[in-house]
Amino acid sequence: MASETGGSPIIIIKKNHKHDGHHGGAWKVAYADFVTAMMAFFLVMWIVGLDKPTREAIAAYFKDPVGFMKAVNGGKSPISTESSSIGKPAILPTAGGQSQQAAVQAQFKTVANEILKELAKHPEFQGLRDSVEVHLTNEGLRIELMEKTPSLFFDTGSAHLKARTVRLLQTIARQLRALDNPVMIEGHTDSRPLGRPGYSNWELSTDRANSARRAMETNGLRPGQVLAVRGYADRKLLRPDDPTHFSNRRVSILVAYEKKG
Repeated sequence: MASETGGSPIIIIKKNHKHDGHHGGAWKVAYADFVTAMMAFFLVMWIVGLDKPTREAIAAYFKDPVGFMKAVNGGKSPISTESSSIGKPAILPTAGGQSQQAAVQAQFKTVANEILKELAKHPEFQGLRDSVEVHLTNEGLRIELMEKTPSLFFDTGSAHLKARTVRLLQTIARQLRALDNPVMIEGHTDSRPLGRPGYSNWELSTDRANSARRAMETNGLRPGQVLAVRGYADRKLLRPDDPTHFSNRRVSILVAYEKKG
């Protein structure tokens, strides 16, 4: 507005001082990014410093979070000193620096090779080589006697062992005798009904596993070496798409990692 004396108008300029610089919020975002980067760095350093089984357990979570949590909820601790990874036994260091499980695995591999050598050495087992599988699993050493032809190991619908099957089981048992680990014997059938009142595939699978146990204990396994005999009937089929196929009939021998207490 003009002054009362008629001179030039007086213009008043008011400056709005904004609080920039250290009073703004941009530095907080930069600092948060820095802290996040440092946390990621130290997390990576921590993981790199862990033992291999624990790293594998962490990797298992990111690969299959659902399966990981099922294992945890089922009572398995994937990251601990007692259980190094999902479904695997504890790995405890020995005096020589080698893990206990690695030592057991080496022993299992030696036994597996000896079993295969015995099968190759005896002419009567030549026709069974393709029906016997020996391999290491997360549970231990597993030996599968799978029927590649009908009635290869047992009479049809019966727990009676063929004479050659008895000798095969005893040959395997003599190789397992030196191991301190417990042995579990499992029987499996196909889904074909037996047609015998009061006698189902549950009874048949269990009876076949027991027949295998008796043969192995007669000339091979030590007394008390067998920890369990299990019959699964047709609940663990090798060929779910063909449940009545004879290849679903098998006996499985598991030598577990965990030793008997």
